[in-house]
Amino acid sequence: MPGSETPGTDATLRERRPQPDGHAASASPDDAAARVRELNDEAKEKKTYGRTLDGTIFTVPRTEDMVSQLLSPTQPKNLSDLIILAVLGVHLLALWLLPSAVRIPFFAVVFLFWRAGYNAGIGWLLKEQSEHLRLVNWARKSRIFENPSEGKNSHPRLYALLKREMETKIAEDYKFEDAPIEYNTWLVFRRVVDLILMCDFVSYCCFAAACGGRPEGEGVAMTIGRWVAGWALVLFNLWVKLDAHRVVKDYAWYWGDFFYLIDQELTFDGVFEMAPHPMYSVGYAGFYGISLMAASYKVLFISIIAHAAQFAFLSLVENPHIEKTYNPPPPKKRTLTGESEPRPNIDAGHVNGAPPLASSSQPSPVHNLMGWQNIDLHRVTDISVILFQFYTFAVTLLSPETPFYQALFVAHAVAWRLWFSLGIGIILNEQSNKKRWTRHFIKYGESTEEAWRQWKGLYHLSCTMCAASFIAAAWKMYALPPDWEYGLALLRHVLGAAMIALKLWSSISIYESLGEFGWFFGDFFFDNASKLNYSGIYRFFNQPDHSVGLAGIWGAVIITWSKSIFFLALLSHILTLVHIQLVERPHMQKLYGQSLRQDSGISKTLKRSLPAPLSQWHGNMDRVLGDTVEFVEDFIDAARPKLAAGVDHIVKDATNLFKSYPARISITRVAPDLAGLDPKDYSIEVDGEPSSALAERERQTGREGEDARGPVRKYAEFKTLSFEYGAPIKVRWTAPLNHGKKDWVGLYMVSDNPSREVTRVASQGRWVATNSGEYDSVRADSGVLVSDKLVPGAERKDGEKKDFYSGEMVFSGDKLWWTTGVFEFRYHHDGKHNVMAISLPFEIRIGRFDEDDVEINPSLSSEMNGSLVETSLRSAVEQTLLPIVRNCFDRDPEVAPESVDEGFGGLVERDGKFSKRVVFAVHQMFGIEFAPEVVQADGCVRNLAWRIVNAKKVLAPYSMSSSGGNTTPSGAKY
Repeated sequence: MPGSETPGTDATLRERRPQPDGHAASASPDDAAARVRELNDEAKEKKTYGRTLDGTIFTVPRTEDMVSQLLSPTQPKNLSDLIILAVLGVHLLALWLLPSAVRIPFFAVVFLFWRAGYNAGIGWLLKEQSEHLRLVNWARKSRIFENPSEGKNSHPRLYALLKREMETKIAEDYKFEDAPIEYNTWLVFRRVVDLILMCDFVSYCCFAAACGGRPEGEGVAMTIGRWVAGWALVLFNLWVKLDAHRVVKDYAWYWGDFFYLIDQELTFDGVFEMAPHPMYSVGYAGFYGISLMAASYKVLFISIIAHAAQFAFLSLVENPHIEKTYNPPPPKKRTLTGESEPRPNIDAGHVNGAPPLASSSQPSPVHNLMGWQNIDLHRVTDISVILFQFYTFAVTLLSPETPFYQALFVAHAVAWRLWFSLGIGIILNEQSNKKRWTRHFIKYGESTEEAWRQWKGLYHLSCTMCAASFIAAAWKMYALPPDWEYGLALLRHVLGAAMIALKLWSSISIYESLGEFGWFFGDFFFDNASKLNYSGIYRFFNQPDHSVGLAGIWGAVIITWSKSIFFLALLSHILTLVHIQLVERPHMQKLYGQSLRQDSGISKTLKRSLPAPLSQWHGNMDRVLGDTVEFVEDFIDAARPKLAAGVDHIVKDATNLFKSYPARISITRVAPDLAGLDPKDYSIEVDGEPSSALAERERQTGREGEDARGPVRKYAEFKTLSFEYGAPIKVRWTAPLNHGKKDWVGLYMVSDNPSREVTRVASQGRWVATNSGEYDSVRADSGVLVSDKLVPGAERKDGEKKDFYSGEMVFSGDKLWWTTGVFEFRYHHDGKHNVMAISLPFEIRIGRFDEDDVEINPSLSSEMNGSLVETSLRSAVEQTLLPIVRNCFDRDPEVAPESVDEGFGGLVERDGKFSKRVVFAVHQMFGIEFAPEVVQADGCVRNLAWRIVNAKKVLAPYSMSSSGGNTTPSGAKY
């Protein structure tokens, strides 16, 4: 799998151990994973073992790489090889026969076709396989891998062809009929991959050859330089591919982990230490080398399109699968929080009580600053950043393009850069050595949290304005080229845009690795665990912000081609290096000591590749630079007292001066084969967890008219169906013996469907098949309990005598609506949208919590902090909240807590849907609106209940709740 960092083995990979009974061994998935890891760690046998998702363990046969099996004369050839080679030959023949005027558009279309087949076609297949096991289910339903002699395979010729094709390629230790269906499906899939990838590359080379040529007026030196640089990039690309294949082998090259798994520890060295996903990043350097040799912008732009499509493939297909397969959430903590742990004081807020002054623990990660999703117009920092940028860019666009204004904007950018590098650097240095920033706020009775919030606001504003002022200066100095085809104008813009994109990617990667705490230099303000984790972009760079992080400013230099912007970029680069050497590095050495890594991943890879003389020269240069840095540091330390005295004098003068002056498209499928089917033979019954008494009580609120205030008179035994929010709902269905095997049941809002005969709105995944194995998706079968249970006609209760089928299914988790309202189930015919039966409507309600119903429990006064009323209220909130939270977490034992003290599972922080479900329920039940991040930060029901009670107390003076009367509730109530 190009660029997928998944397990593989050494050169002896893919030998298969024959099973004693001719079949693969089976075990539970966890036991199978442990056994496979144990077998792969054994040194006595150079074999690789894999396992399927159901726990089947098998020995993975040895296979050859794509190029060797197609082009090497030593490898046996089969029919699929000949077909692929013939298709490649057609491409080369077309390049030779087509006239020059037709070649370029023809091969452009052909290459884009194969590229779409790669990124869209293969991407769709892999996405479906990852989420639904679609390819394996296709193979299982078609039975193409089953021996026709057993009477289940209706395609004996196809079976014989596949058997011959696969056993020709894997002549040793492989039997087609004994291999797991997942492995055979993967072998067929990789043949499709061979065709698409080889045609993709050959068609690209043909397009480059059709476009290639020597530009008019180009000198010999430029031509030689182009070809040397181009071949260097191609050879580098070749090394990347070979080194990546050395590590991941065919298993990852062909996306094997979408089909089966190999549990084995691997050392990702070489190219995997140079760049993230090297097959998709630096592995495309050859495209740009070929573009350089072809001297064609057409080849360059089609290379950029192909590269961008590959990154989309990585982001949409591979990364989600890698995250799901190799980075599962941590298991839920089973230990309960001790009652002896100090609970937050309910009065500890900024409303009536003073905040705690000092805290060495990390701050709450709830209300972050970075990112569009975290913009909060109620926060001064965000408003200030928006207004400052508005003023900056408004003046930039409205002011004239005269030399005076250009110089003014450059000076403005220089001022912000000096402040951002030197001013912020001085603050951080003082904070590192003397905690001066924190001491200032503690001096006035504020907390460390307040100091941290104010620092984040200052740094965020400074960083934003430093970037905005640079952009404004570059805009002022930029002029559109009069002729895009003259000189290197177009190339400059392409390179500049690429460097700016690299800067944006590096900033996002740095933030993902460091988080909000690290982005704002949190370890300068709070005690942090003295352990560094070189993950993400820091796996490849020690200081990415002063290497690839500065690519954007040099991209602007290339685009503007301005001396002023060059000076500004050079100043920015120098000041960034100074900030790192004089502020960040001393603090890191003081805090982390010997755990600091000396060489980055790229440095280690390059050092291993350099000859011995160059490595020695590199070491000497490091020593010279180290001595220079030490000299500069000593000089600054000696000059610091004088500078400090001067700054204090300026501050005093300034202080005295200031004192003097105050949509989506839905396709409905209707079946034409309804003859002989009577909707009266179908039925649906619904059974769920009844809603709480709180929800039932709200049906009569006192807001009704006089006639509606009394008890409801009923003339039947029917009871209104009302179920608990998020609780699983069981559906029982009946259908005639000739019902469609692809029948399905969907869950809908009653108000969404105007027709009772045909459903005209998508189910959005809220559906379950009546029969397992009929759909090529594991999600369709999720929830099936009983299928086609024969019920004799004698047992019918409706007077009919015909036999019928019955079944059961359960809707839970993502197949439920996570809102309140009135819903219904619809039984549909044979994979279409014809409705055969509709359930009784039912309501999902969340009861409103009423503090007046809380009983005072004297036994709680000694167990929890706070007054008796407060502790009783909090205990009631906890007990009310726990079942709702468990429902919101799908009652998954790895996620949902068993008690109010048990922590939430790790999946809650990774998947935001769980937190959003909880905050919706809290809003409906308690009338308090929280951000989803609050649930993740609290981590257990007890902390969340404390927050709810505290929020209700804080908001009580502003409440007009009718439960306590038509006046403002008194504080005694809480």
